[in-house]
Amino acid sequence: SSSSSSSSSSSSSSSSSSSSSTDEDEARMSKLKHILTAETSINLHLDFLYQNSKSDLAILKNIKNAIEPRNSVCHSATIFSNAIMHAGTTRDTFLSENLDWLRRATNWAKFSVIAGQGVIHKGHLKEGLTLLGPYLPASGQAAAPAAAAAPAGTSSSPYSEGGALYALGIIHANHGEEITEYLSKALAQAVDDEIVQHGACLGLGVAAMATGNDLVYEELKTVMFTDGAVAGEAAGLAMGLVMLGTASSKALDEMVAYAHETQHEKIIRGLAMGIALVMYGREEGADTVIEQLLIDKDPLLRYGAMYTIGLAYCGTGNNGAIRKLLHVAVSDVNDDVRRAAVANLGFLLSRQPARCPKMVALLCESYNPYVRHGATIALGVSCAASASKEAIELLEPLTSDPVDYVRQGAMISLSMILIQAAKASEPKVESVRKLFEEKIKNKHEEVMSKFGAIIASGIIDAGGRNVTISLHSRSGHENMAAVVGLAVFTQFWYWFPLIHFISLALTPTAIIGLNKDLLIPKFQFKSNAKPSLFAYPPEVKPPTTAAPSKVSTAVLSYSRNTTAAAAASAKASPTVAKPAISSAKPSSKSTSATESKDKDKDMMDTDKPVEEKEKKKKEPEPTSEVKENPARVTLTQLQHISFDPSSRYIPVKQGEVFGIVLLKDTKPGEKEELVASTSGKGNSSNTGTNNNSSDNEPDAPVPS
Repeated sequence: SSSSSSSSSSSSSSSSSSSSSTDEDEARMSKLKHILTAETSINLHLDFLYQNSKSDLAILKNIKNAIEPRNSVCHSATIFSNAIMHAGTTRDTFLSENLDWLRRATNWAKFSVIAGQGVIHKGHLKEGLTLLGPYLPASGQAAAPAAAAAPAGTSSSPYSEGGALYALGIIHANHGEEITEYLSKALAQAVDDEIVQHGACLGLGVAAMATGNDLVYEELKTVMFTDGAVAGEAAGLAMGLVMLGTASSKALDEMVAYAHETQHEKIIRGLAMGIALVMYGREEGADTVIEQLLIDKDPLLRYGAMYTIGLAYCGTGNNGAIRKLLHVAVSDVNDDVRRAAVANLGFLLSRQPARCPKMVALLCESYNPYVRHGATIALGVSCAASASKEAIELLEPLTSDPVDYVRQGAMISLSMILIQAAKASEPKVESVRKLFEEKIKNKHEEVMSKFGAIIASGIIDAGGRNVTISLHSRSGHENMAAVVGLAVFTQFWYWFPLIHFISLALTPTAIIGLNKDLLIPKFQFKSNAKPSLFAYPPEVKPPTTAAPSKVSTAVLSYSRNTTAAAAASAKASPTVAKPAISSAKPSSKSTSATESKDKDKDMMDTDKPVEEKEKKKKEPEPTSEVKENPARVTLTQLQHISFDPSSRYIPVKQGEVFGIVLLKDTKPGEKEELVASTSGKGNSSNTGTNNNSSDNEPDAPVPS
């Protein structure tokens, strides 16, 4: 009996140990899956951007007050600027505080407003359907049971439905495995509505980007074959996004053939960009398609050839490709083709930003404004986030160019170059910010120039001032999403809603340390540089109203003459003046004594604060700064970061680290202190999924 009991106990212990090991293996596999699908990194970045957002709502409020209420272009630009400024932060305070102003958006402006929600909530994968439920088509609300009913006063319209589908794609950009099927069904059900089809195509293209999904491609092709200009343009672009970098001969043949058949310029333009996207990163493999498009009679397809060169040879600096672009830039008969040729120099030289200013210096002085605009875009793309002094020197004169769209391009490019630049490291950033403000407030400035200044104000403070634009990773690999995002963003020249694609190019700049359980422990590291070199820009002060000054009393000529006569008679009779003087002396002495006492008292009261102020001014700025995990660290700040080897946590990887960093615990026996998540936005293992975070929203700006 004892032997049987011992055998049963041993078998039960072995079964329990095997089950525990199985659970551990499953937990590890689950973590590995989340890492490989980028779900862990998306949630960590989402949580970081929410908690560390430093967006200045006063900037948006000043823009809103400065623009004319009836100007729909500037109204839309402000909405775009707000979306970019809060990209990925999930903070929509500005919109909720200005609902009456927001209701002025109609038709395609409403489409852009709803699509902007996707930019603000980009990466919020678990709550995407819930957030956009009130605006999705009826079938979409059924698919999202947690979604609330549409708020009172927000009647459903094809523009809001199309914008919601577009926003849903942006939220799941490049990670749309869970949402692709839903968007495909929405596209199939929107048979008779081109506007909803337009939004569904764009959303589907972004969500299924680079998947090479043949089923999705066929659905988009079916929409394109209906030959509707609005839906066909989005379908052509989305086909290229789905087949991104595949160089599919079938897709290329069908897209080129239909571009020659259709009569709609919008569809041809969408297909031209789609062809360029299909050949992304193919280098010499794209030469045949490039030559075919270069000799085409249709300028829109030659336009596509320029972007095919730029995307196929992106970051390579290939001399042959550069020669082709420069040749077209000075020889093609179509201005748009020449503009695209110059702009794509920026993509080719994105890995060698120092070369671009030298190459486009003469093109910045071209007689052709289209070429000058292309030069501004090339500088912005290649020198993004570099604070290049050479690029800034070329762009500054173009901000006062006689042509409005050249000024627009110059300001947008300046914001891309100076993103995350601090005044202490680059003094020009302050004057550039003032330039944007002046352009927006100037009532005589053209609308297109104002549009550029408003968009630039959003880009320079993008993502709560915690993101940058980087076409290449720290290891030198191309950031595909960023390249594609900027390439499609530049198409805002024709279609404003494509501005939202810039959100794909925004990369968080942070060091987020994780322990072995992928949780965020509390630890510190050091930045061996003055804090001002990488500090956030100061908040915009509300306009102050000066106190009314006393108006000087008016003196009549009669009174002036009488006073002069009395003074002359006083001089003529000194004996009469003596008593008056002697009688006035005591009063003057007493007055001066009283004044001196008051002055002494004031001096005594103010001496101490003045001394304290002087001491504060004399205190030198510290030469280093201690950062708490997780922390914002800009790209230029990386070289100054160091970790204490005696600290409890040290990076597993040696050398320069950036982004999400795995930490080694040198004291595994001690209890760990973890960073508490207060945002409720992330879905990682140490963050919740609660969306009711209105208590943590920033306070409303003080009304001016």
